[in-house]
Amino acid sequence: MKLLDFLKRERNKESASVAKERLQIIVAHQRNQRGQPDYMPLLERELLEVIRRYVEVDDDAININLDSEDNCSVLELNVTLPRS
Repeated sequence: MKLLDFLKRERNKESASVAKERLQIIVAHQRNQRGQPDYMPLLERELLEVIRRYVEVDDDAININLDSEDNCSVLELNVTLPRS
């Protein structure tokens, strides 16, 4: 009986750890999007659709950053392509 309690407790710790990690990823993603213009999520989706016409990539395979300095804005696009 104590063995089952121990295993159950270990499973709960693993589940809590996974949930904490996922929450940290979500919070980091939201912090990253704070200063971005309203059109950025739509732009990211559309760019991913265009890339998928040629290569199958995951949703998280694309990373878009918009940096602004003085009167200049730079759009940086990183796509992780599969090795096939």
